[in-house]
Amino acid sequence: MGSPRKSDKKAALDLAAWSFNITSSVGIIMVNKALMATHGFSFATTLTGLHFVTTTLMTIVFRWLGLSQPSHLPLPDLIKFVIFSNLSIVGMNVSLMWNSVGFYQIAKLCMIPASCLLEVVFDRVHYSRDTKLSIMVVLVGVAVCTVTDVSVNAKGMLAAVIAVWSTAFQQYYVHYLQRKYSLNSFNLLGHTAPAQAGSLLLVGPFVDFLLTGKRVDHFNFTSISLFFLVLSCFIAIGVNLSQFICIGRFSAVSFQVLGHMKTVLVLFLGFLFFGKEGLNLHVVLGMLLAVLGMMWYGNASAKPGGKERRAVLPVRSERHNGASEEKDGSEK
Repeated sequence: MGSPRKSDKKAALDLAAWSFNITSSVGIIMVNKALMATHGFSFATTLTGLHFVTTTLMTIVFRWLGLSQPSHLPLPDLIKFVIFSNLSIVGMNVSLMWNSVGFYQIAKLCMIPASCLLEVVFDRVHYSRDTKLSIMVVLVGVAVCTVTDVSVNAKGMLAAVIAVWSTAFQQYYVHYLQRKYSLNSFNLLGHTAPAQAGSLLLVGPFVDFLLTGKRVDHFNFTSISLFFLVLSCFIAIGVNLSQFICIGRFSAVSFQVLGHMKTVLVLFLGFLFFGKEGLNLHVVLGMLLAVLGMMWYGNASAKPGGKERRAVLPVRSERHNGASEEKDGSEK
């Protein structure tokens, strides 16, 4: 009788984690749209640096309250993670600037196959036929409702390739580091957020100037734009924390696949609050197809053999004087 109860508890925690991520992610997209499109704060990289400043403050407060325990992350792993993460952030911003919206969306969809390839190569993950087909359904559905005009140029293609692979490696690395060093989401954020905040605030203003031709220190804040900026920074705490929680509980591929629920919700809320321009039958069908694909993926990957990790990753245990343990098994 203990097993079903434990399974129900895990399912409830999984649902809470996904709900936390989807709610915070959709919220920050809407707030950033108001901040950037309506109030003209177009400095995306600098804004991300500020997001990590507030996230760093959150980790400090949690440690002070005793809610987060001291942990260790080797400097080489921290440096690699920050490089992947910052390349992902800058790459996505540059890709959006240099590519058409349609090609930008295609590049985002390519992150799922890239993440699958990393799991197959490094973790020897095996996907069942139903899991593979469900991923294809999600990709087709999201493509139908988001991809419109598609034009490609050499520098835009390069930016997209860098963005896709750096994002795939960053999300894979979140899961890898948590398992290898027995870090929870708070611990990992405590190590990575300060490094990302400092590095992004250092390079962000220069990247934003290259992309927009404007200087962030010349921006004239109003009380409303400052309100949206502060609100964006506080919601970012939830986005960063929930991303680490979800990838830690599941995997980078599951995070990408089920994360497209955010794409569907943003489209729906955009049509609801910002007008129905662009809403037509094929967009609605694409949204429905994507949601059905996500439901199929959740069911298929949860079945025995749906998604199995066949590699054994040594996991360091702090509780046994540094002796390593080995964990293996299937995951969502």
